[in-house]
Amino acid sequence: MLPMTPIAAALALIFSASALAAATAVGTTPRSLLAQAKGLPSDFEEHFFDVPLAVQVQLNQQLIGEAMIVLSRDDRLTLLEFTDHDTRALPISERESWADYLKQGVPLGSCHSQCPEQLLAVHYNLQNSLLSLLTEHAEREQQAPQYYTLPEQGSRGLMVRNQLNLSGGQDEALAGRFGLEASSSLGNWSQSLNLQLSRMGGPDDTALYHAIYDAYTQREWAGNFWRLGYFTPNAEGLSRQVRTFGANPDTVLGVMYASSDSLAINQSRPSVYPVYVTANRQATVEIYRNGLLINTQMVNAGLQSLDTRPLPGGIYDVEVRLIEDGQISSTSPELIYKPNNWRNHDERWRYNVFAGRESTLWSNWDEQASGDMTGGASINYLLHPRVVVGVSGRQVKGDMQYGTSIDWTLAHNASVYANVYETENYGTGIDLNGLYNYGHGSLVFNHTRSWLDTRNTYDTLPDGTRVRQRSLFIGQTRNSSLSITHRLNPVSSLSARLSHSDGYTQGYGIDLGWTRRTNLFGSDGNWRLSLFDRPGSLSSAYTRNRGIDVTISLALGGPGESWSASLGSRTDRDGGRDNNASLTYSRDLEGHVLQNVSASATTDTYGVGLSARSTFATQHINGDSFVQRSSFNGNLSGGLNLDSTLAVGGNNLVLTSQHQGRGAGMIIDVESDVNDIVLRADDLSGSSTMLHAGRNFIPVTAYKNSVVSFDFEGNHVPAAAIQPARSRYHLNKGGVDYRKINVVQTVTVLARLVDPQGNPLKGHHIINHASRGISEVDGFFSMEMNANAPTLQVRKGEALLCQFRIDMGKARLQNHVLEIGDLRCHPDTLAESGNDAEVAG
Repeated sequence: MLPMTPIAAALALIFSASALAAATAVGTTPRSLLAQAKGLPSDFEEHFFDVPLAVQVQLNQQLIGEAMIVLSRDDRLTLLEFTDHDTRALPISERESWADYLKQGVPLGSCHSQCPEQLLAVHYNLQNSLLSLLTEHAEREQQAPQYYTLPEQGSRGLMVRNQLNLSGGQDEALAGRFGLEASSSLGNWSQSLNLQLSRMGGPDDTALYHAIYDAYTQREWAGNFWRLGYFTPNAEGLSRQVRTFGANPDTVLGVMYASSDSLAINQSRPSVYPVYVTANRQATVEIYRNGLLINTQMVNAGLQSLDTRPLPGGIYDVEVRLIEDGQISSTSPELIYKPNNWRNHDERWRYNVFAGRESTLWSNWDEQASGDMTGGASINYLLHPRVVVGVSGRQVKGDMQYGTSIDWTLAHNASVYANVYETENYGTGIDLNGLYNYGHGSLVFNHTRSWLDTRNTYDTLPDGTRVRQRSLFIGQTRNSSLSITHRLNPVSSLSARLSHSDGYTQGYGIDLGWTRRTNLFGSDGNWRLSLFDRPGSLSSAYTRNRGIDVTISLALGGPGESWSASLGSRTDRDGGRDNNASLTYSRDLEGHVLQNVSASATTDTYGVGLSARSTFATQHINGDSFVQRSSFNGNLSGGLNLDSTLAVGGNNLVLTSQHQGRGAGMIIDVESDVNDIVLRADDLSGSSTMLHAGRNFIPVTAYKNSVVSFDFEGNHVPAAAIQPARSRYHLNKGGVDYRKINVVQTVTVLARLVDPQGNPLKGHHIINHASRGISEVDGFFSMEMNANAPTLQVRKGEALLCQFRIDMGKARLQNHVLEIGDLRCHPDTLAESGNDAEVAG
């Protein structure tokens, strides 16, 4: 609730007393503002009309926020700004639509023309300072939409991501890959292109391979999609992917139809299984996911459940920390069960169907099949809210692949996932996974078993690159493991893993670990002790690899600096003992092309090894590189990874290091009067991007009708204004919009508006390029003014009454505040080019 001045409070009491007897019966026509104000003293009446008022705003009898408005005696209302807004009651995009409409000035009462959002009436109640908006949906049952709508006019744009990966050394041939992934939008169809160039780098394989793996167009609907063209068939559209065996499907020229949640709205909803905490006193709960804080809540003493609605969707583990009096009193692992892809239990099917002809496009891979008809289908069925079953069948290179799966959540802390699959002329396999979370830890079990022949198979990377398997095998393989993690106390934990393998490697293995957080030399750090006994492999001359390792990491030095050291023993390449030690230094850099640098030195039985790594980013490209010297033979090797995106939209293009992982983007040109300005673009869908003067690119969320707001970065805000301060977008996947924003240097103007006789003018709008203000009852106003365009226009309704050009040299400027005396408003100022301001002495 906005604070009330003493005058406003007194007026509310006086008006409430006079209005009770004359209250309008429910259902009658709302009274005019003059009728509502009847009975107020004339002096008090001046404080209601043509001056800023703080009000609450209600839409269809639901409070949506607070605002500043201006009322006029002709029953018109003008919105100045929303001062507070409940995003749960009204999305940002809808609030912006109402703000644009109300800022124009609207008549109170019934709406007869140009009524947005099916508006019926606008009413203001002086008794409780309440602005009410009534639409045709007022008495209808409100059902939250399940899917986003596509842009009415579609969208256009192109984003091309370029990736380069290189690796090589003294005795190694250069290996590398260049990948081009393009996505575009044309209307409400999106297009995709995936091209890969690769060189394996092996001694017997120096050819440059090339192929196109995707070149298709796709159309999204609420709940499904169509894909047409040339593509690699995958399991898109499924809630739980059914595992298959053998070679992945090659490229197909055909069609795919599948279920889709791309347009599904991720509505706030609680976890299926509640999360409880018990506090001895008022406390704070922090929720961590993968070590990152994702939510914090205040809780009272006693047993209570946490509010899991703000947490991200999905099925994942979190750590819940209970903090009492600034100290962690307990921690516990919990499971958040909010399946992203199965929101509506009335729709129990998820499916994926494709058909076409095996085809190649600009490919020189010898083993890639071409010419045969192919097809397949995968299905998930929600058998029970805790049980998802799946089945799939598809033909690849003339062989059929079958798979079945079950995902069963036995309880809130236990689940089982199993697969059985078979491929003709390849083999059969089973896969079993189990997870159990208890109070102070978790237990994970995994077992895989297969009967296979891998002499003629390839692995296909997620980007489509095909890699021949290095190990060929005929026969049976088995792998089993049991892992446990147990938290001893808030600062230390134990971990253990027991495994057995029978195939490429054979035998039992055990790993034990102890981790403890500590504080040494005034710096935070971590201790880790590891003991291991693993099956032999090529790197240990097929002798069992037994050893110990002690590691300590400390945040020593300045901000962003850290050191780590380790001592250990293991089996060397010849089967003997290898005593080793290492020292690593790492530093994060700010305001520099280099983002992070690190260097390591190791010593072992064979000698001294050195390595260095760096990550870097410019406005146009980002990546990382490394170089290392082997302690075994002294050879040098290294690698380089580069990533950049070209975006085209609105007849503009930009080369950027920003990744377009959210499906769409926006090109933004920033023009600024302030040197070295840094802005922040906040996408209300959840991301933030830094902007500098010149051309920028920000990723935005495809399909969502949302808003990007612009603000200054940091705590020291310059005397400047951003125009516009926000911008709406609604783009299809692959769409790119263009916006231009200006940062203008401003000064704060303090002045009084009077008529030719010196009487104060209230309720007049004063407009400048940077902002606008309104004069109070006594004529005083305060507003931001463009320092490079010091002009002010005075309007009353639609009429331009006068305008001024302020002489900055004659005014008193202190701390970016310009104090001006009386501004006499008369029509002659419309024709004058000079200054008409009487500067305060």
